Amino acid sequence: MANLKRNSIELVTGVEGDEVVTERYWTPPFIPLSVTYEALDLSQELSSQEGKSERDLMDKLIDFVATKIYAGRFTKEQLQNGLHAPDAIQTLQEQIMFIAQGQQSDATKKFLEKKD
Repeated sequence: MANLKRNSIELVTGVEGDEVVTERYWTPPFIPLSVTYEALDLSQELSSQEGKSERDLMDKLIDFVATKIYAGRFTKEQLQNGLHAPDAIQTLQEQIMFIAQGQQSDATKKFLEKKD
């Protein structure tokens, strides 16, 4: 069990002129299976939208990523303010896919290969 899968997310922490300053956050080394069940429920809720506003669903997604997947390594506000708007939804969906199906992004795989 020494090689547990991990995932990361890169958030913008500041802007200096035309350059952005980012910080990479890693998931905890162990994420319980119960979080997978929650991710599956959230995925189903997102796809059905059962009378809920898109904003409410987005808030749930942001809360889940910050508190459950990354276990409070950053706040919901840091996540909201640190994602580039055009890529935000895709980035959040990739985080859910990591939990629900164990899928890591290509960027994370490459980063981990360099790290080893």
